[in-house]
Amino acid sequence: MPFPLRIYISHEVIQKRGRKAYASAVLNVMTQKLQIIGLDADDTLWQNEEFYRVTQARFAELLSDCCPEDDLQARLLEAERRNIGHYGFGIKGFMLSMIETALEVTEGKVSGAVIAEILAAGQDMLQHPITLLPHAERVVRDLSQAHKLVLITKGDLLDQERKLAQSGLGDYFHGVEIVSDKRPEIYTRAFQRHGAAADHALMAGNSMKSDVIPALEVGAFGVYIPSAYIWALEAAEAPETHSRYHRLPDLGGLPELVAMIENR
Repeated sequence: MPFPLRIYISHEVIQKRGRKAYASAVLNVMTQKLQIIGLDADDTLWQNEEFYRVTQARFAELLSDCCPEDDLQARLLEAERRNIGHYGFGIKGFMLSMIETALEVTEGKVSGAVIAEILAAGQDMLQHPITLLPHAERVVRDLSQAHKLVLITKGDLLDQERKLAQSGLGDYFHGVEIVSDKRPEIYTRAFQRHGAAADHALMAGNSMKSDVIPALEVGAFGVYIPSAYIWALEAAEAPETHSRYHRLPDLGGLPELVAMIENR
């Protein structure tokens, strides 16, 4: 499997915080139990799944004369499942899966006008401004003062770049990893690339399947932060008995949890 699509090392942080402050933060990291804190992006720092839900409702309306909504959504989910290996995660793959599903339920008779509407809906998603989730800016800012933060996100490269730029959070991160998928070996490499073994790292996000379980499997702490919506393909059973598994009601409690782990 390929390495992450692109890696950013935020050298601008040195200029924005000053060399002494940056050197002090790095020195602190070397003596801490948690040397790296990994954060997911979509539905952890900013809204994402909500826009998919809105577009799926628009898709169902377009094809309401051809297929009941529940059946249509089930077929779309199966198309997404089949296509992840071809298109990867993100809006462009979602658009292609909608088009494939429309062709399937209409037996190839879907009109060009409907295809155009599907493409327009996807383009709207790609241009939609992001909305930060509660606590995101404060938590990222506060944690970055004494820890190396690494954003670890999957999806379309250009879209993830766009959202990070719009978020205004980029300068708080030591590095950014935009990956094709989140598997255990991806976490191992990401943590090592930014200077820590997995057992000195923590990963927090809203996906049990992608953010928590694979991080735990390589020895990191895994913190589940539930979101308002979860894509069916990201659902997984919580590893309740794992000693390094934690669940928080929202992102706001992460600094306190980090402090608790550090002080054990």
